[in-house]
Amino acid sequence: MPASLTDRPAAVASAEPAIWSRNFRRYFTARSAGLLSWAMLPVAVSAGLLSAGHGLDTAGYAMAFLVAPFAGLVLFGGVLADRFTARRMMILADLANLAAHVLLALLFWHGIDHLWQLYALLAVAGTANALFQPGASSTVPLVSRDVQGANGVLRTSEAATGLGGPALAGVLVGFGSTGWVMAVSALAYATSAACLFALRLGPVPAPPADRSLWRNLAVGWHEFRSRSWLWGVVLIWMCYAVLAWGPQLSLAAGIVVPAHGPTAFGLINCALGAGTVAGGLLAIRYKPRRPLAAGAVAMFAYPLYPLVILLHAPVWLLAAAQVLVGTGIGVWGVMWSTAVQTQVPGEVLNRVHAYEVAGSVGLYPLGSALVGPATHAFGTSHVLAAGTLVAVLTPLALLLTRPIRTLPRVPDRPVRRSDAAPDQTS
Repeated sequence: MPASLTDRPAAVASAEPAIWSRNFRRYFTARSAGLLSWAMLPVAVSAGLLSAGHGLDTAGYAMAFLVAPFAGLVLFGGVLADRFTARRMMILADLANLAAHVLLALLFWHGIDHLWQLYALLAVAGTANALFQPGASSTVPLVSRDVQGANGVLRTSEAATGLGGPALAGVLVGFGSTGWVMAVSALAYATSAACLFALRLGPVPAPPADRSLWRNLAVGWHEFRSRSWLWGVVLIWMCYAVLAWGPQLSLAAGIVVPAHGPTAFGLINCALGAGTVAGGLLAIRYKPRRPLAAGAVAMFAYPLYPLVILLHAPVWLLAAAQVLVGTGIGVWGVMWSTAVQTQVPGEVLNRVHAYEVAGSVGLYPLGSALVGPATHAFGTSHVLAAGTLVAVLTPLALLLTRPIRTLPRVPDRPVRRSDAAPDQTS
């Protein structure tokens, strides 16, 4: 069995279910609460600012203050999670988000007199999520024996909260105020912190305490670079993010909304979430011997949506394509998360995951930013057609890369009972 798994602590008693152990139920509740709050925040802030008379530029700046700290600090979040344990960093992040959302609620209830106050609180929320994210991945192998099944459940929750969060935020803003959305979010973060505090995990491998921050970053980079399947996927995904994933939402809106209206566009994107739920559920049971190869095959569904847009398909066919796209994305996401969590040693997993997030997601904003100049230069249809071609080439490149295609699945393992005290746990 690979050292990356044998070196890791036991998570649950062997008599407990492979997925729904007591620890996993607590972690699932914590993760779902945090994901719901994160999904509500952009909609609530944008709607609250616009309804209060602020312009689109203010809403754009607000989102920049939320996202920029996450993108810039997630690498340090991985280092700190390895140094101080992921559990402690996630609880700290939840408490910071709790405080920030209580203050945001008060700010929206009493009116925003100084925009810097809003921007500062959103920067705190973005920083907190940068501290939380690396540990969110590395905790999964500690709370469930069936890592892939657990990832399938979590992917389903992510898709469901991604659908329900914006809708709930819209309803609360419509019937009350943005302040109530922030109050609900604060309650969700309090729930998450309490559930994480209640986790009972064994001792977690950690880097030597005398290593500096930069030394830990360098070790994480070495571990990331030493795995060709890992950096190969991230490199391919960077190209995909810039040329296909990043531009697609704006391109699709520019064609679908004028042709079918904003309501149809919203329903089509809901179909994507429904498909992602289906993909997560499918991946709970489907356990191929070559997980990344199977995930790459599932990603061949992605070009269907831009293709049917180019063919001027009716709404029902656009929605059907999005269901298939979501299913493919859901399967790929579970296979990828499981591969990283089971193939990378526990003592460096947080840092490696941080590099993976920074690389695979970091170029998405660049793709979104370039869509305007590209459409002016080449036309919307040509840019969308190029993105469709890239979406076909992406899974093909994954399958043609031998270390990615041949990476084997790590089998589920039995675990020992761990009775570690809370102050000894991760």
